[in-house]
Amino acid sequence: QVQLVESGGGLVQPGGSLRLSCAASGAVFDREIYAWGWYRQALGKPREQVCLTVSGDITNYGDSVKGRFTVSRDHAKNTVYLQMDDLKPEDTAVYFCKAQIAASNDVWGQGTQVTVSS
Repeated sequence: QVQLVESGGGLVQPGGSLRLSCAASGAVFDREIYAWGWYRQALGKPREQVCLTVSGDITNYGDSVKGRFTVSRDHAKNTVYLQMDDLKPEDTAVYFCKAQIAASNDVWGQGTQVTVSS
């Protein structure tokens, strides 16, 4: 059974930074997990894609985060990261990691709250 566990959320002031982590068990990033992404859902709004990485090399970022957010991964820890810099109040949301697995359903993490406020 594949599981994703996010961590790293919290309260940060505008202009600050956070790094979110998404650790996988039961499948390996860039192997069984052929694509993975970060999504967010603000209160009262639909879930939106923040970024999506396919085949381990190509990452597409949403326009609202381009230039501020960066993904990375640690294969040894089977963990992917979302580095978020220059955070804005509109980045406040619950952030989710999603894994797309060959011949299987997508798997979501439980989410981690990010609040950007002074």
